Amino acid sequence: MTFSAPGDGQFAVPVSPDSQGDPRDMSETVFTPNADTTRQFRDALGCFGTGVTVVTAQSDQGPLGMTANSFSSVSLDPPLVLWAPAKSSRRYASFAKAQHFAIHVMGEDQDAMARHFARAGDGFDAFDWSRSEAGVPILAGCLARFECHLAALHDAGDHAIIVGHVDRAAFRPGKGLIFKQGQYGGFSEKG
Repeated sequence: MTFSAPGDGQFAVPVSPDSQGDPRDMSETVFTPNADTTRQFRDALGCFGTGVTVVTAQSDQGPLGMTANSFSSVSLDPPLVLWAPAKSSRRYASFAKAQHFAIHVMGEDQDAMARHFARAGDGFDAFDWSRSEAGVPILAGCLARFECHLAALHDAGDHAIIVGHVDRAAFRPGKGLIFKQGQYGGFSEKG
């Protein structure tokens, strides 16, 4: 194995031609995550394709939305889900104190909505929406929706883990929007 200069936090390791991926790229980047390798860490995490959600809540300033790909089911009984907003977000404080919120799973045709709420938390009038019984903004036409009340809030480094107890859920047929390596896309089935 050959490595780049010691102390730079990363080095290339040859990979077998039998491995997955582009056969022209025969090396992988190996590094220790730290302040100097933040970009590499983000790039490595970006290799994991995720679904895309928009989380909504009512804030003191009005309806608020945030695009998130850090969503997961936690438990069937009781019905729990989680998402993890960045503490550096200007919207973080409003979501951290929200007692009710909704997580909307984006369909493959909803990338404009996902992009909008990735940039700004307001601007709901550009989309079809209503309010739930708890006063939470509900976006129309999403692939799935989980209306939640706050079950727990956990510290997680530069993010928080918000666990929601699902009070009501809905879904429709369709394919989900995918986010991978900084891009939105769809899912192609292999035969």
